[in-house]
Amino acid sequence: MRIISCVAFAGMLAVAPATAHDLKSERKAGIAPAFDILSADAKAKGRIVTFHMTVAGQAGSERPVPTGKLPGSEVYAYAWPTTLDPSVAGFKKKSGILALVVTAHPDFDDTPLYDEDGDGDPNNDGKQWHSHWVVLAKDKTCGPSGLKVRDISPGEALPASAPGLPLALDSPGYTPLIKGDGLTVNGTTHKPKAAIGAGFDAVTAKLRVHPQGKTPLLCITEVMDVVSGKLDLSGRIVEQK
Repeated sequence: MRIISCVAFAGMLAVAPATAHDLKSERKAGIAPAFDILSADAKAKGRIVTFHMTVAGQAGSERPVPTGKLPGSEVYAYAWPTTLDPSVAGFKKKSGILALVVTAHPDFDDTPLYDEDGDGDPNNDGKQWHSHWVVLAKDKTCGPSGLKVRDISPGEALPASAPGLPLALDSPGYTPLIKGDGLTVNGTTHKPKAAIGAGFDAVTAKLRVHPQGKTPLLCITEVMDVVSGKLDLSGRIVEQK
């Protein structure tokens, strides 16, 4: 298990210029193979940005154990934090760290517009891997990670497909493609080519809903792996030819 300190996460907010395109890492002891990141890359064409990562094991093969209730429930995530301003995905400008994430959480559904498992009920699909744009923010009360999905104030502007939670979280319905050791997801930005040249990293993490439903509502409780090793956003989103 690897916990990234609040200091390391704080460094993520002072974004340095990216110096690499793809990111690679060796296999690491003590990390579950499904979350041990070996490589990550990101490409953009027009408004579409494509994020990819490979892991040492079967991507998406592990999910949280159901608890039967929302408070205190756990979320597993594959995430690509970026240097993109949150406004490119419809959030408040300069409000935190914009990340595209692929998550699974069997105790609740936060994609009310979509029926991921095709059973006719769009409200029971949290256990299926699905995507979100989220905005991350610092919060010391979240423990060693020092990060949360940003809590929002009533009436704050959000993307049209946000699910109605008091979080800076959108549910745009981008379908993650998971096969073998690879995971790929396409996202969109409001402006063409907005993502080209931005920095990124790749992270696997666990999050938890506050046991009493209070704020911070959704904290990052464990960072399992960071492909760059330092969470320095040193990858570069390149233009897809």
